[in-house]
Amino acid sequence: AGPRRAAAVPRAGATSKVPELADLLGQLDDLVGMARVKRDVGTMVKLVQTVKRRREAGLAPPPMSRHLVFAGNPGTGKTTVARLYGQLLAALGMLERGHLIEVDRGTLVGEYVGHTAPKTQAAFRKALGGVLFIDEAYALVPTGGGTDFGQEAISTLVKLMEDHRDEVVVIVAGYPDEMRQFVAANPGLSSRFSRTLTFEDYSSVELVQIVEKQASRHQYHVAENGRAALLSYFDGVLRGEGFGNGRFARKVFQMMTERHAARIAEMDAPSTAELSTLEADDLHVDDLEVAG
Repeated sequence: AGPRRAAAVPRAGATSKVPELADLLGQLDDLVGMARVKRDVGTMVKLVQTVKRRREAGLAPPPMSRHLVFAGNPGTGKTTVARLYGQLLAALGMLERGHLIEVDRGTLVGEYVGHTAPKTQAAFRKALGGVLFIDEAYALVPTGGGTDFGQEAISTLVKLMEDHRDEVVVIVAGYPDEMRQFVAANPGLSSRFSRTLTFEDYSSVELVQIVEKQASRHQYHVAENGRAALLSYFDGVLRGEGFGNGRFARKVFQMMTERHAARIAEMDAPSTAELSTLEADDLHVDDLEVAG
């Protein structure tokens, strides 16, 4: 009787969305770095496709972890991949819409008795048919013991995940160590979040690539001397727990465009190339000290 419960597998008509699937996989592949995450997501996509084929053949589906832990430092692409993952599952027919609803402790936890469950239920309802992405999910677990409404939010979530197991995917995200503690804090969580995707910090080369992608998107070009200056700068940046990774690289790009604008403003008739080229001179370390 167990396999008959597997309505969480793709619908038969989902094959018409294969071009969309290919496009989404292309977007995933185009992201800077994340080799491990890309491999894991690709594995899950193939598993969903196999589930569909087995179902059509009248076979029981293999076990599959619907809900995921995204463990990584800030700015490592967790929200971006969560959004793509929801769209991939929709393209495969596993989710109705595949949209992303992003929440945190403040969205789910009330200040007074009786407020938390309705807030959590409201956020969960918005995510039906898609992905509920809980950022810094470990904040729901009280650190000093005693009464905390975060536990009520967790209990409410666990029940909703069971009641709507075929209608939503829940992704919890945050720092690696804290996420391990979060999942271990509740038996209902550990049984539902059995798969973790680890998002590594970006290397200096990858941070340069992120700047270059931002530049290309905004019709700029990073000159060779600018690329060398960026690489040297990223190599020397202190990377503590609060380092912003991709967000930091995007801030660097923005500051370079501001310096570039100031430099170009001094020219009487800048060429198109000058208007669109970011040089080493546009990277001012003193400005970037506050960018972390």
